[in-house]
Amino acid sequence: MTAVTTAPVRRHGRHGRVFLGLLAWLAGIVFFLPVAWMFLTSLHSEADAAVNPPAVAASLGLDGYRAFFGSGGGASPWPSLINSTTVAVTSTTWVLLLALPAAYALSVRPVRGWRDTLFFFLSTKMLPVVAGLLPVYLFARNTGLLDNVWLMAVLHTSMNLPIAVWMTQSFLADVPVSIVEAARVDGARLPTILARVLVPVLAPGIAATALICCILSWNELLLAQVLTSVTAQTAPVFLTGFITGEGLFLAQLCAASVVVSLPVLAAGLAAQDKLVQGLSLGAVK
Repeated sequence: MTAVTTAPVRRHGRHGRVFLGLLAWLAGIVFFLPVAWMFLTSLHSEADAAVNPPAVAASLGLDGYRAFFGSGGGASPWPSLINSTTVAVTSTTWVLLLALPAAYALSVRPVRGWRDTLFFFLSTKMLPVVAGLLPVYLFARNTGLLDNVWLMAVLHTSMNLPIAVWMTQSFLADVPVSIVEAARVDGARLPTILARVLVPVLAPGIAATALICCILSWNELLLAQVLTSVTAQTAPVFLTGFITGEGLFLAQLCAASVVVSLPVLAAGLAAQDKLVQGLSLGAVK
């Protein structure tokens, strides 16, 4: 009797897993198709790239990439890529240095009204960036900081800090307080506790937080479009230069998008295990 009642349940469970697997593959294909189309178009000539529907069987080449790297007489993308790298790495480092002590104060040694503080951090992300754009622009213009890469790093730090505090606080909440208390009994001070006790335990969560902040900083366009022009121009702003009044250079734009996307994809693949592990911290106790 038991075998009769459990067999349909197992079949339903197996069918459900197969359905979810197919659904996951379908979603993956839907998300991958635009990337594949972008990469394929980047290998076409401008004439073949402009054909609608896309000329899949057209000849392939690297003219779009040569044009992007300036061998065709255009501007070099290296200053913009270096600026984006500088802003992303610097702002992510500053974010982590500020977020870890803040998360420690909100979770391990909670201060009075810590929940209100957390929601204040979250509420700052609800303010549209464009709402604070004019004051920031006037401040940068009056202080001579327009087109300055370090100002962009400070702004990106302020934008990503709330997310980092929220993520780090959730990771710290799962760390047993006894570990911190044991280190304190042994005479460790706060910097030592943070650097030598909590950082190794939270390594996956810190890696996940750093990767997300780095991606957000790398992809930011609105502030860079308004506050930079030549010296501090970032890669997303450089990409918009391929959209001109003469028309859309689709092959060059796709080649530029592939190159600019590569650092983010490489970082995501390199930290894939840490990212999954960090984002799943606290999911199962």
